[in-house]
Amino acid sequence: MVTAKQEVESLLSKLPDDCSLEDIQYHLYVIEKVRQGLDAADSQGTISQDEADRRLDKWLTK
Repeated sequence: MVTAKQEVESLLSKLPDDCSLEDIQYHLYVIEKVRQGLDAADSQGTISQDEADRRLDKWLTK
């Protein structure tokens, strides 16, 4: 299991040396949101692509 510190160290090693604190905060925010989405998918389940297409069909123009 990767610790939060290890995850931040990995992120920092991938960012350019001249990145801003805002850049770092943004990337941490995105990582957290992706993690929350994956956790929600695990606990609440997901839908198939066909079901997503069916639900979105009324909103999409062709």
